Amino acid sequence: MDQRVDPVTPLSSAEFFNRARTRLTLDVPPGLTDPGVTPTRGDHDADPVMAKIAEVRPIRPAAVMIAVIDHPEPTVLLTQRAQHLPNHPGQISFPGGKIDKGDADPLAAALRETEEEVGLDRSHIEPLGYLDLYMTTLGYRIVPTIARVKPGFTLTLNAGEVDHAFEVPLAFLMDMANMQRHSRDWQGMTRHYYAITFGERYIWGVTAGILRNLYARIYR
Repeated sequence: MDQRVDPVTPLSSAEFFNRARTRLTLDVPPGLTDPGVTPTRGDHDADPVMAKIAEVRPIRPAAVMIAVIDHPEPTVLLTQRAQHLPNHPGQISFPGGKIDKGDADPLAAALRETEEEVGLDRSHIEPLGYLDLYMTTLGYRIVPTIARVKPGFTLTLNAGEVDHAFEVPLAFLMDMANMQRHSRDWQGMTRHYYAITFGERYIWGVTAGILRNLYARIYR
């Protein structure tokens, strides 16, 4: 497991988006639905034993939107899941969810879920490419979709799914000095995961893991 913490030089919006266009594609990552392929990225980055647990779970294809807002100093749009949800209530996440049969591809799912959850109109979104497929302990195989978002949008939150939406400076999220490896008890065992604290916000688990993936693909 690579534990290096490389110094990072903050990128302007133009530099970030140019790198994303150069390094990423919208080709669907291998392993999204193939049980014979174990994604290289996932919860097992922080906790290798989790790969064996995830491999025996039913595959659940999903997609999320990493909406990078084109301010002079770019920011990332994040949400706080509604407290009444049965799964992961109150956690910080990207807009997104399961890929439905009616979705043409992961991008279509990410766009649909983003519009449904926070009301971000597609006219503001320029898709740039997919990060590596991310596998969770529960069997979700998530396609993180990077997109440039034009400022000036208005959000309408779906109260059934989202309590809050907020922006975090991209430079803060990409500073690996802010990324820590934490642990907690889970089903009788100690589980390790990545986490970032931003003010009163605790960004951890899958969301932090995907941000680490973003750092690896764009900043290294």
